[in-house]
Amino acid sequence: MDLLKLETRNSKLPLVIVRSSAIHAAGVYALEPISKGSQVVEYTGDRMQKDLADEAYEHRDITYLFGVGDRNDVIDGFGTAMFVNHSCDPNCETEEDEDGRVWIMALRDIEPGEELTYDYCLYDGDGDAPCYCGSKKCRGTMYAKPSRKKRSAKK
Repeated sequence: MDLLKLETRNSKLPLVIVRSSAIHAAGVYALEPISKGSQVVEYTGDRMQKDLADEAYEHRDITYLFGVGDRNDVIDGFGTAMFVNHSCDPNCETEEDEDGRVWIMALRDIEPGEELTYDYCLYDGDGDAPCYCGSKKCRGTMYAKPSRKKRSAKK
């Protein structure tokens, strides 16, 4: 069975599920309609300074780090949101609220069974971070456009 975790129902958050994904190993899918502008899931986990996270994950290929605030701090992802995959043509985006909480928000109406995605807009890291989203708008990398230019200049 490909069921990894069923998000528990709390407050007004929509019901989602983590299961196998064609984009990357596991993904998050809507189990009910999600309206445009809705909070979908919170990006949770321990918060740490970026330099300490870089040191802790120096020899690991996969992390679930999410830059917050002035990007000197990160969330070390632990929860459903860490399984939301990147897409160059996403149906969600991230939003940091006034309390510093990070939410995955619906950019448009989302149908049950649809995989939730957001543009990672990576700004730091080693390697090429290739994108496998399969979108017609795919730019081939998970890096944000300014980071791609900066990275090309380093080569």
